[in-house]
Amino acid sequence: MGTVAVDLLLALVLLAAVVAAHRLVADLRHLPPPDAPPRQPAAGRSPSVSVVVPARDEERSLPHLLASVRAQLPAVDEVLVVDDASRDATAEVAVACGARVLPAGTPPAGWTGKAWACHVGAGAATGDLVLFLDADTVLAPGALARLLAAHRHHGGLVSVQPHHVAVRPHEQLSAWFNVVALMASNAFTRRSAAVTDETHPPMAFGPCLLTSQADLRAVGGHEAVRADILDDAGLAAAYHRAGLPVWCAVGGDDVRMRSYPDGVGQLAAGWTKNVASGAASAAPSATAATVAWISAHHAVAVGALASLVVATTGRGGSLVAGSAWLWGVAYVGFALHLRWVLRRTGSFRWWAWAAFPVTLLAFDAIFARSLALTAVRRSVRWRGRDVSLADRGSAEGVA
Repeated sequence: MGTVAVDLLLALVLLAAVVAAHRLVADLRHLPPPDAPPRQPAAGRSPSVSVVVPARDEERSLPHLLASVRAQLPAVDEVLVVDDASRDATAEVAVACGARVLPAGTPPAGWTGKAWACHVGAGAATGDLVLFLDADTVLAPGALARLLAAHRHHGGLVSVQPHHVAVRPHEQLSAWFNVVALMASNAFTRRSAAVTDETHPPMAFGPCLLTSQADLRAVGGHEAVRADILDDAGLAAAYHRAGLPVWCAVGGDDVRMRSYPDGVGQLAAGWTKNVASGAASAAPSATAATVAWISAHHAVAVGALASLVVATTGRGGSLVAGSAWLWGVAYVGFALHLRWVLRRTGSFRWWAWAAFPVTLLAFDAIFARSLALTAVRRSVRWRGRDVSLADRGSAEGVA
């Protein structure tokens, strides 16, 4: 096969991978404005809102979140912080910030810590609507009004993947995980709202979930996902089974999070807990497109590097398929596409996309570690707890 034919074939394969993956993030929608038209005319009083925050060792994060909740208009009716056996001053900080603190106690057998904390919080909440927020999230002024508008319009479960604030260099290594989570969720394709994948519904994002108490009870609450490490994905599936909609958005300026400020170890542990289990929960079509996109990036990284070696040393040309110009153009194109997605998912620096092989290697290493722990060891560790995957009924907590 001639050089031109090889280049054309490679270009078509790479383009197909980008197109298939881009379809999964073609509609990275934001929360609607507060005056979005409701699905049905509102009747009577406005619904009351309870905020539930499951928290384990969150003394540093809580002040930022709780201050942002207090600044919301309309105001929330109550803020419940469920203290999941914290080893720091989480409870004291929550009280000082005006929240009501509920001790979660030891999760019963078969419950993860976060699912149990959410169950305790929902059981004590008095609002018509419950907004579950992770402690490392922050709401911009007006975010609650936008969340309520989304729920009025769509009903069911409203879920937001927060804009990932990446400050320190190691936090840039979350870049690929954020993109893969959005792609694998199968929630952002430009399909009609009436079109539903009956076998694999869209997943939800645990850091920000809004639902009515009535709908939460109808799907069985967090008891229905008590042993799931990815309780957000399980909850979305429960809503889907009950015939209730799941609507997702990205946080943009409205909902933000800074998840792993304390170093590479914390980042690796957090993503290790999520990534392999998330891959198993994704729809096969979304998984295939995401894997093809990641594989194409690997090919481009290797092809571009090999072409550079050949150009500078004059050796190894027979080992490289495709022309140097093809791999150079592909590298630029793939980097710019990654930049397009990353700008919509977090505050990632230029090198996270321009030098994407670096962040891709970090993704590879953490994914391999996660796969080994979940598939071989059948256990992961998070926030001082071992989480057993061998027996769903014996799972310990994850905060």
